Amino acid sequence: MLDIVKVNKENLTIILHLIQAYEAEFSLITKKVPQKNGLFLMDTTIDEEHPSFLLYKNKFPVGFCIKSTHDRRHDIAEFYVVPSMRAQELGTSFAIEIFKYYPGSWQVRQIEGADKARAFWRKAIGKFTNNNFTESVVEDHYWGKVTRQLFES
Repeated sequence: MLDIVKVNKENLTIILHLIQAYEAEFSLITKKVPQKNGLFLMDTTIDEEHPSFLLYKNKFPVGFCIKSTHDRRHDIAEFYVVPSMRAQELGTSFAIEIFKYYPGSWQVRQIEGADKARAFWRKAIGKFTNNNFTESVVEDHYWGKVTRQLFES
Protein backbone atom coordinates (compact mmCIF):
# COMPACT_ATOMS: atom_id res chain seq x y z
CA MET A 1 0.00 0.00 0.00
CA LEU A 2 1.32 3.45 -0.99
CA ASP A 3 0.73 6.61 0.99
CA ILE A 4 1.83 10.17 0.30
CA VAL A 5 2.11 12.34 3.40
CA LYS A 6 2.87 16.05 3.60
CA VAL A 7 5.99 16.84 5.65
CA ASN A 8 5.28 18.51 8.98
CA LYS A 9 7.03 18.94 12.34
CA GLU A 10 6.21 15.36 13.37
CA ASN A 11 7.81 13.69 10.34
CA LEU A 12 10.48 16.24 9.43
CA THR A 13 13.27 14.01 10.78
CA ILE A 14 12.28 11.26 8.35
CA ILE A 15 12.77 13.42 5.25
CA LEU A 16 16.04 14.80 6.68
CA HIS A 17 17.36 11.24 7.00
CA LEU A 18 16.29 10.33 3.45
CA ILE A 19 17.90 13.51 2.13
CA GLN A 20 21.27 12.25 3.38
CA ALA A 21 20.94 9.11 1.22
CA TYR A 22 19.86 11.25 -1.73
CA GLU A 23 22.78 13.68 -1.37
CA ALA A 24 25.23 10.80 -0.98
CA GLU A 25 23.94 9.13 -4.14
CA PHE A 26 24.16 12.36 -6.15
CA SER A 27 27.61 13.20 -4.77
CA LEU A 28 29.10 11.18 -7.64
CA ILE A 29 27.79 13.92 -9.93
CA THR A 30 27.76 17.00 -7.67
CA LYS A 31 31.16 16.24 -6.08
CA LYS A 32 29.73 17.23 -2.69
CA VAL A 33 31.30 15.85 0.45
CA PRO A 34 29.79 15.69 3.92
CA GLN A 35 30.51 18.40 6.47
CA LYS A 36 32.74 17.64 9.46
CA ASN A 37 29.70 16.24 11.30
CA GLY A 38 29.20 13.67 8.53
CA LEU A 39 26.06 15.28 7.11
CA PHE A 40 25.56 16.71 3.65
CA LEU A 41 24.18 20.21 3.28
CA MET A 42 20.79 20.44 1.57
CA ASP A 43 20.30 22.49 -1.59
CA THR A 44 16.62 23.18 -0.92
CA THR A 45 15.12 24.42 2.31
CA ILE A 46 12.03 22.65 3.58
CA ASP A 47 9.59 25.46 4.30
CA GLU A 48 6.20 26.83 3.24
CA GLU A 49 7.60 27.90 -0.15
CA HIS A 50 8.85 24.36 -0.73
CA PRO A 51 6.03 21.96 0.16
CA SER A 52 7.48 18.53 0.79
CA PHE A 53 6.02 15.06 0.73
CA LEU A 54 7.05 11.62 1.94
CA LEU A 55 6.25 8.42 0.07
CA TYR A 56 5.45 5.38 2.20
CA LYS A 57 5.08 1.77 1.17
CA ASN A 58 3.60 -0.54 3.78
CA LYS A 59 4.12 2.18 6.40
CA PHE A 60 7.86 2.50 5.65
CA PRO A 61 9.30 5.73 4.17
CA VAL A 62 10.72 5.01 0.73
CA GLY A 63 10.96 8.42 -0.92
CA PHE A 64 10.38 12.14 -0.85
CA CYS A 65 9.55 15.09 -3.07
CA ILE A 66 10.30 18.76 -2.47
CA LYS A 67 8.31 21.07 -4.74
CA SER A 68 9.17 24.65 -5.53
CA THR A 69 8.15 27.33 -7.98
CA HIS A 70 10.60 28.54 -10.62
CA ASP A 71 9.84 31.03 -13.40
CA ARG A 72 6.15 30.92 -12.39
CA ARG A 73 6.03 27.17 -12.96
CA HIS A 74 5.68 24.32 -10.52
CA ASP A 75 9.09 22.71 -10.18
CA ILE A 76 10.43 19.49 -8.70
CA ALA A 77 13.30 20.80 -6.58
CA GLU A 78 14.30 17.42 -5.14
CA PHE A 79 12.92 13.92 -5.71
CA TYR A 80 14.13 10.60 -4.37
CA VAL A 81 13.04 6.99 -4.13
CA VAL A 82 15.29 4.51 -2.33
CA PRO A 83 17.12 2.32 -4.86
CA SER A 84 15.53 -0.96 -3.74
CA MET A 85 12.08 0.42 -4.60
CA ARG A 86 12.81 1.90 -8.03
CA ALA A 87 12.00 -1.12 -10.19
CA GLN A 88 8.45 -1.15 -8.82
CA GLU A 89 7.39 2.08 -10.62
CA LEU A 90 6.74 3.75 -7.25
CA GLY A 91 8.54 6.89 -8.35
CA THR A 92 6.35 7.26 -11.42
CA SER A 93 3.17 6.87 -9.37
CA PHE A 94 4.51 9.31 -6.78
CA ALA A 95 5.45 11.93 -9.38
CA ILE A 96 2.09 11.66 -11.14
CA GLU A 97 0.24 12.23 -7.86
CA ILE A 98 2.31 15.36 -7.21
CA PHE A 99 1.60 16.64 -10.75
CA LYS A 100 -2.14 16.07 -10.22
CA TYR A 101 -2.08 17.80 -6.83
CA TYR A 102 -0.66 20.99 -8.38
CA PRO A 103 -2.40 21.68 -11.69
CA GLY A 104 -0.79 24.17 -14.05
CA SER A 105 2.55 24.68 -15.78
CA TRP A 106 5.40 22.42 -14.71
CA GLN A 107 9.09 22.02 -15.24
CA VAL A 108 11.43 19.26 -14.11
CA ARG A 109 15.19 19.66 -14.39
CA GLN A 110 18.10 17.23 -14.23
CA ILE A 111 21.72 18.16 -13.76
CA GLU A 112 24.31 17.16 -16.29
CA GLY A 113 25.43 13.59 -15.69
CA ALA A 114 22.13 12.48 -14.10
CA ASP A 115 21.36 10.14 -16.98
CA LYS A 116 19.20 7.73 -14.95
CA ALA A 117 17.20 10.62 -13.52
CA ARG A 118 16.70 12.06 -17.00
CA ALA A 119 15.45 8.68 -18.28
CA PHE A 120 13.12 8.36 -15.28
CA TRP A 121 11.61 11.82 -15.78
CA ARG A 122 11.12 11.33 -19.51
CA LYS A 123 9.24 8.12 -18.79
CA ALA A 124 7.17 9.49 -15.86
CA ILE A 125 6.26 12.77 -17.59
CA GLY A 126 5.61 10.92 -20.82
CA LYS A 127 3.21 8.57 -19.06
CA PHE A 128 1.43 11.47 -17.34
CA THR A 129 1.16 13.68 -20.45
CA ASN A 130 0.91 10.99 -23.14
CA ASN A 131 4.32 12.30 -24.31
CA ASN A 132 3.01 15.84 -24.62
CA PHE A 133 6.03 17.69 -23.21
CA THR A 134 9.00 19.64 -24.52
CA GLU A 135 12.60 19.12 -23.54
CA SER A 136 15.63 21.38 -23.88
CA VAL A 137 19.02 22.02 -22.34
CA VAL A 138 19.13 25.31 -20.46
CA GLU A 139 21.58 27.17 -18.25
CA ASP A 140 20.76 27.11 -14.53
CA HIS A 141 22.38 29.79 -12.36
CA TYR A 142 23.28 27.20 -9.67
CA TRP A 143 23.86 23.92 -11.53
CA GLY A 144 25.02 25.05 -14.96
CA LYS A 145 23.60 23.11 -17.90
CA VAL A 146 20.46 21.17 -17.06
CA THR A 147 17.96 19.21 -19.10
CA ARG A 148 14.47 20.61 -18.62
CA GLN A 149 11.08 19.16 -19.43
CA LEU A 150 8.08 21.53 -19.68
CA PHE A 151 4.46 20.36 -19.58
CA GLU A 152 0.97 21.13 -18.30
CA SER A 153 -0.89 19.34 -15.55
